[in-house]
Amino acid sequence: MNIVILAAGQGKRMHSDLPKVLHALAGRSLLGLVLDTARALRPQRICIVHGHGAEQVRAAFETDHATGAEQQPTPPLPLQWALQSPQLGTGHAVQQALPQLDAAAPTLVLYGDVPLTRLETLQRLIEASRQQGGSLAVLTVMLDDPTGYGRIERAQASSPLGSAAAGGILRIVEHKDANAAQRAIREVNTGIMVVPANRLPGWLSRLSNANAQQEYYLTDLVALAVADGVPVCSASPADAWEVLGVNSRLQLAELERVHQRNVALQLLEQGVALADPARLDVRGSLHCGRDVSIDINAVFEGSVVLADGVSIGPNCVLRDVRIGAGTRVEAFSHLDQAEIGARCRIGPYARIRPATQLADEVHIGNFVEVKASDIGLGSKANHLAYVGDSTVGARVNIGAGTITCNYDGVNKHRTVIEDDAFIGSDTQLVAPVRVGKGATLGAGTTLTRDAPAGKLTVSRARQSTIENWQRPKKTARGDS
Repeated sequence: MNIVILAAGQGKRMHSDLPKVLHALAGRSLLGLVLDTARALRPQRICIVHGHGAEQVRAAFETDHATGAEQQPTPPLPLQWALQSPQLGTGHAVQQALPQLDAAAPTLVLYGDVPLTRLETLQRLIEASRQQGGSLAVLTVMLDDPTGYGRIERAQASSPLGSAAAGGILRIVEHKDANAAQRAIREVNTGIMVVPANRLPGWLSRLSNANAQQEYYLTDLVALAVADGVPVCSASPADAWEVLGVNSRLQLAELERVHQRNVALQLLEQGVALADPARLDVRGSLHCGRDVSIDINAVFEGSVVLADGVSIGPNCVLRDVRIGAGTRVEAFSHLDQAEIGARCRIGPYARIRPATQLADEVHIGNFVEVKASDIGLGSKANHLAYVGDSTVGARVNIGAGTITCNYDGVNKHRTVIEDDAFIGSDTQLVAPVRVGKGATLGAGTTLTRDAPAGKLTVSRARQSTIENWQRPKKTARGDS
């Protein structure tokens, strides 16, 4: 099978310099979402017809890969590209893709701004075409308000027009070309269709632009099929939102909420406890174990895995994170590209940055930042600390105000803190430096050399009291 994705539109109503198909829904571009579904159909060829912002669109997908549940272990199918310039309609767009297609395979036409069509809906449309010997198959939907959509006109009785029997599709009439009776029809064209391989070139060459928009409509293929005696069948999606397109910021926002609502319902069905299904954003994939609870306004980006019993507090952001069983992430914490062990306590207001690994039962408290560090079993940094480029052993206590001074202005250096060390409050560890096993650093220490194991190391200015010292006082106004 060939798949042609039409992605040449400008998207004027988006009021943006970014091509419409590159705008994001659920953390992925509109075109990227369509591509994920297209690849899941395992076609022989995928051709993207691009136009406005062609260089941007093509550059965005030069190294594109399938994501989420549709990701395959083998490299994704290379994309074919066809430029449509100028844009003269959907029929003209598909015509530009013809040289890239396998003439012996049927062609499925998709749209780069219709991102939520289910895989099973497309499979049903393809199967409908196959069962009728390779007929033209059109995806249609019933809308309460069909304004702006092409209407599906069906034969009312046995028709003299080719193969259209009673109830069969006669033609698709665009809204601007429809009369009052045709505009009353609620069944509309989604634009998605399967076209027989051997008919596509001939039909495209017979298209006319004698219509209100002076464009070559792909929808006119239906009337040509009927005239040539080729069966025209249809299938419909389970939900109308599957075929809604994006032409404005408002429509994009509406589809975002549709998608997030669907994700929330799936999570609830799996047993995840959501404080409010309407206040959840999953911008990638979220996999949850049993008895997971998620509070309001949590954002999940990339690939996130939450094991059994994980609790996520309100207003947290998690990106590409794996969290072990029984861990609690408290409010307003940010975790990015990290591995978190079981039974940990994170936050509130904690920041876990990339390349961090926390073992089991680690505590990272309020206003603590950890970056590119490994922290061992049962270690704690409960208040106001920065741990960067460090290896921290087991059962280490890192006091409030402690920082690892890991950057000399040019290079990063590593700090090593061995098992059972105690780091007093307001300590600075100037890397590269090592704290030995069981060592204690007194509060306020600035450590510039290795601290020996099992001993107390202190580095601080000697305390003194100045007798008869007077605190300065403000001078009266006008005094010199």
